[in-house]
Amino acid sequence: MIKHLFGAAVFAATLCFGAEQSVAQDVTLTSRDGSIQVSGALTSFDGEFYRIETEYGQLVLDGQGVVCSGPGCPDLEAYVAEFTLSGDPKLGRLLIPALLESYADRRGLAVTRIVEGADAFRLILRDENAGRDVARIEVRQNSTAEGFADLVTGEADITMAARPVRGDEVALGQTAGLGDLSEPGRSRVVALDAVIPVVALGNPVTSMQVEDLGAILSGAVTEWPGEQGSVVLHGLENGTGPRQAVQDGLLASLGLTLSEDMRRHNSDAEVADAVAQDVNALAVVGLSERGNALPVTLRGGCGIPLPATRHSLKTGDYPFTAPLFLYLPERRLPLFAREFLRYLRSPAAQLVIRRAGFVDQSREEIGIANQGLRLANAIGIAGGDVPLNQVQGLLADLGDARRLTTTFRFEGGQSRLEPQSAGNVISLARDLESGLYDDQELIFVGFSDGEGGWEVNKRLSQTRAEAVREAVRTAALTADPSRLRLSVAGYGEALPIACDDTDWGKRVNRRVEVWVRDLR
Repeated sequence: MIKHLFGAAVFAATLCFGAEQSVAQDVTLTSRDGSIQVSGALTSFDGEFYRIETEYGQLVLDGQGVVCSGPGCPDLEAYVAEFTLSGDPKLGRLLIPALLESYADRRGLAVTRIVEGADAFRLILRDENAGRDVARIEVRQNSTAEGFADLVTGEADITMAARPVRGDEVALGQTAGLGDLSEPGRSRVVALDAVIPVVALGNPVTSMQVEDLGAILSGAVTEWPGEQGSVVLHGLENGTGPRQAVQDGLLASLGLTLSEDMRRHNSDAEVADAVAQDVNALAVVGLSERGNALPVTLRGGCGIPLPATRHSLKTGDYPFTAPLFLYLPERRLPLFAREFLRYLRSPAAQLVIRRAGFVDQSREEIGIANQGLRLANAIGIAGGDVPLNQVQGLLADLGDARRLTTTFRFEGGQSRLEPQSAGNVISLARDLESGLYDDQELIFVGFSDGEGGWEVNKRLSQTRAEAVREAVRTAALTADPSRLRLSVAGYGEALPIACDDTDWGKRVNRRVEVWVRDLR
């Protein structure tokens, strides 16, 4: 009993709590069988765990295993979960409040919003029947960079980010004891957006190469083609997540930096409105907030178009997809916060995300008849490095199957999955456990970029497919393997999505798709 109790305490003591009720008064915690007592100053209680300073050092004990006595003991019935989200307004202005309100409604809680400034508000979630507050949640709308800064300094418990965490932010987080924020378990993809170029109605430019867009955004090119005139760039203020996503996801791959010579605005919606009123204007905005501005279709240097559609965002085939993240510290959040995070993966949450104007993460099927562009790309390269019979074999193998939008990609082409893909492992494993794919075959289909020889790429793509299958199988602990089939295939560079002449094109082409067909 002693070993179990104190072993759990030592383990839990490595976790820090956010948004707790702090009391710092003397208490005695007694195990329920009365065999152990621990006394000390209670420093915090999060509704589940007590943290106390004792002669043994700081201990964290599970409230279900002990009885608290003394002047510092909290009122268990009066506990209110409190936590703070800070970061990008793209999440904080509409999406997160809508999701919190939807979650509260499902739990029968009333929601009151208290405005605390131009960029902050508090949501009070109350159980009217019990006559008490259940949660108090502060939402700060500043920027992705400031959201990470608040997390590091302890001013926030969750960061709302419109781009992945950067290396310097990871280092600061580790120094502050937050853990490695780049690890898959430290982030959640809430919704999907995309970085797209937009122009005004009347601008004759309807498509452009990615390299040409980069040249304009960097200031290297300042004139429209022909006699149209000078390009007027619009963009967001420095430090905002979408602006940083443009730099990290698009310009960095071209060795360029974003021009400072542009008209600045506070939101993508303001940027899009300004562009829509000026035929010479150009900006890069989120797909969710393009307003009346017209999207410009991007294409690679080899001519392959890159449409930003619901399906291409869900599959990650659009190279400038911009997931919206929540980043979490390596400490235990209040139970209410953890349950809310679980709710974000539910079908009900996906509906809220769609209504808010973003692309959700619900899985869809794409029949081969609806993949004409991909098939045209495959036929276009057949007979060169890719033998024609391999493309024909791919079509024969998958002709009666449907592609799922669930797709897996690796960071830098290595063995570590990207954050969105890591979440896909958990989501797909959960569906296998629920029996959603009973009596069906899931085919993990690997593809590569065009670097190297055909045979090498085919083996590499199959190896990656096997790795993803194993990750999903391992995560699906309770799935019945006798009720479905998990198979793999590798086709090298036979089905390109983007041109192979850039780093981002190669990254998009290196992938593992999931296809499904009925078992007969």
